Amino acid sequence: MVSVGNRQSYMEVTGFSSEVREQFYKVASVNLCSNISGQILASLVMSPPKVGDESYDAYFYAFNSFEGVSCNKAEGAMYLFPQIKLPKNVIKAVDQAKKATDTYYVIHLLNATGVVRVPGSGFGQVPGTWHFRCTILPQEDKIPAIVSQLTDFHTSFMNEFR
Repeated sequence: MVSVGNRQSYMEVTGFSSEVREQFYKVASVNLCSNISGQILASLVMSPPKVGDESYDAYFYAFNSFEGVSCNKAEGAMYLFPQIKLPKNVIKAVDQAKKATDTYYVIHLLNATGVVRVPGSGFGQVPGTWHFRCTILPQEDKIPAIVSQLTDFHTSFMNEFR
């Protein structure tokens, strides 16, 4: 059993020569070392973005400027869960597409921009409300362009279904 913080696995190696088993163990041992994502997360926990940093609250303010979207600040996490209120015509289109409303929105977002968001319906949201999960991972110099993409998409989507 190998435990590296956020993943576990088990592998039984039988029927191989000792030289081959040794190579399997070498490869498995590499994963026992601290991983890059763990190091980055530890760094962020120890030194989170500060007021004035380019990435500080950029998404929070962007989402709250969108029509029909409200978003709480991220409290020590890399995730935001904006709530979205959509025009009634979206609900009609969703019924025809036989998809959850938030899934419909994030699929359109992905197709239009290449930006991935996770529908909130997978997290047990209150019936009749819609959310999506936003993971905050891009490099700081790319945040303004991504915010601009999100803004353009949301404006276009809302206008299409008005």
